[in-house]
Amino acid sequence: MDNPVVVVGAGPIGLVIGCELLGQGVAVRIVDAVREHSAHSRATSIWPRPLELLRRIGVADRLVEEGHRVQGVAYFSDHKPLATAWLDRLGDTPYPFAIGLSQHRTEALLLQRLVELGGKVERGVRLEWLDASGPRARLRFALADGGTEEVEAPWVIGADGAHSTVRKQLGIAFDGSRLPINFAITDAELTGDIAPDLVSYCYTAQGGLGLAPISPTRHRIAVSVPPQLADETPSRAFFQRIVEERGPGGVRLGELEFSTVFKVHVRTAQRFSSGRAFLAGDAAHLMSPAGGQGMNTGLLDASNLGWKLGGVLRGTLDPSVLDTYDTERRAAVHAVTRSTSLQTRWGALTKPSQLAVRDALVRAAGRTGLLQWQLAPKIGQLDATYRTGRPLGRPGAAAPGDRLPVLLGEGAAVAGPSWAAISGRDYAVLLHPGRARPADWQRTCAAIRAVVGAETEVVEAPSRVRGPLLTALGPRPAAALVRPDGHLHTLLPSPTPAAVAIALTAARHAVTG
Repeated sequence: MDNPVVVVGAGPIGLVIGCELLGQGVAVRIVDAVREHSAHSRATSIWPRPLELLRRIGVADRLVEEGHRVQGVAYFSDHKPLATAWLDRLGDTPYPFAIGLSQHRTEALLLQRLVELGGKVERGVRLEWLDASGPRARLRFALADGGTEEVEAPWVIGADGAHSTVRKQLGIAFDGSRLPINFAITDAELTGDIAPDLVSYCYTAQGGLGLAPISPTRHRIAVSVPPQLADETPSRAFFQRIVEERGPGGVRLGELEFSTVFKVHVRTAQRFSSGRAFLAGDAAHLMSPAGGQGMNTGLLDASNLGWKLGGVLRGTLDPSVLDTYDTERRAAVHAVTRSTSLQTRWGALTKPSQLAVRDALVRAAGRTGLLQWQLAPKIGQLDATYRTGRPLGRPGAAAPGDRLPVLLGEGAAVAGPSWAAISGRDYAVLLHPGRARPADWQRTCAAIRAVVGAETEVVEAPSRVRGPLLTALGPRPAAALVRPDGHLHTLLPSPTPAAVAIALTAARHAVTG
């Protein structure tokens, strides 16, 4: 490849894509029109599924080390607790928690990893023009010194935010609307009766309040406000009054680090790819900040696109796999958008009858366990799936496209259960012995290794009577063909060397499992 892939935008999504490609030996040029990033915190929470995927590029454990662990999400109504969805009770992830961390620190750690992989960011370079319709993309940049530069690239990735120049140059519509609600946001020190390791959503008839910890004492504070306050800069006294009116009680604010009002837009690009270009992150979708899913959803975009584009450029995957980026990620984005929009509307209810019904439903979901086994995985994006249709089968059984509970990436595993560890460099063969290991299991594993060759990663799942992998793959021996992002491609209930070899060849040359 004589020209690098061009990534426009050096926020978290662009940096992750850069790390994904550089880690596969693919040359990348990352440009950003903004000379320096703001130190103001934007996204502040990283959920379990993005952490799993960030481990593939060697940065998840750095984020965990520097960030603040969040153990769950608590719901309140009129100062009274309703229920809590506990992340630390999730048994099917190596990261049963979220991380609170200011976005500028997330970006700093991602940039550190990018530099280690041989990359850099060219700041003050602005995209002026793009034609992605030919066999190679053509671009014109406005440079920081006032000059211009025209380049060609095999592929272009627009990770340049909500006002994406890439998306506009491609002529892709950004469909959606503005919700009739705004959020005033700030970061501040909080003292008083507030859990330092829980995200708290506080509902009242006057509006909602979200408190997301960034450190043991600092929180992101998000307050729903009417549209007429869209152009104001809320004061410390304003936030203190709202926290007293809507919060759990007895909470005091320190000095505000910043203050702004966020207008809620829900928009999705008509398509996530066009010609030789792709869109990712806010360039492809905007959603309500309720639930803190925006950046996290973009991180899943970056992972999905990164392994596919890298494999195509390395020659290990058929180019048709790139067509699945749009179909997989647009469906996933729609699912998250529906969830966050529903949460926004629930928080904006004002009628006493509506409030009573909502509170009763949340309490019932907490008592019955529904909140824990259904909502907690959704909050962590652990329910992310690329399956087509809804096949009937054993409860908890994984279907092609579903995420598997495996440990992705290199290096020592995090503390906890013994996880099946997969590097995520390419498709891997996961050999699952089932509940009772067959007498000839080692001979079967050796035969499969011999057929697929040394270039293919073959992993033997740990033998455990119970565990999330047993639930996903079943009680009988099987071979699972696992995508680089940890999603199931094919499950072979009768793993023979020939069947595994055929499935592996099909995966590298087909677009679906």
